[in-house]
Amino acid sequence: MKNGSIDPLVCPMSYTVSIVGGKWQWVILWLLYNEKVQRYGELKKRLPTISHKILSQQLDSLEYEQLIYREEYPQIPPKVEYSLTEKGKTLIPIVELMAKWGGEHLRTLYSQKQCNLPPASETRTYT
Repeated sequence: MKNGSIDPLVCPMSYTVSIVGGKWQWVILWLLYNEKVQRYGELKKRLPTISHKILSQQLDSLEYEQLIYREEYPQIPPKVEYSLTEKGKTLIPIVELMAKWGGEHLRTLYSQKQCNLPPASETRTYT
């Protein structure tokens, strides 16, 4: 690696982070991968600590980058569903590795804090 600035138009790592940045976008991709199709309200229920404004911004950004598809149905009340695009699906191996890494290190964190975390056989996996 050479010294100097990292240009997202040249550096693959910087480019990826510029496309999918922030903590919520990866989680949204993970939810859409596992659930296939989700309505806005379903995503909000699964992510109770995210504000409506941030969720909308994250969904708009993922749609702009063509990582998710937004299907709007002309009905009352309005119905909108989100799903992964083919481009979005190409990120799933990265998301799976992130989930695996997080599971391994979360267990270490809990054991260090002596919390009551269920055994690995009882924890939910998302594969």
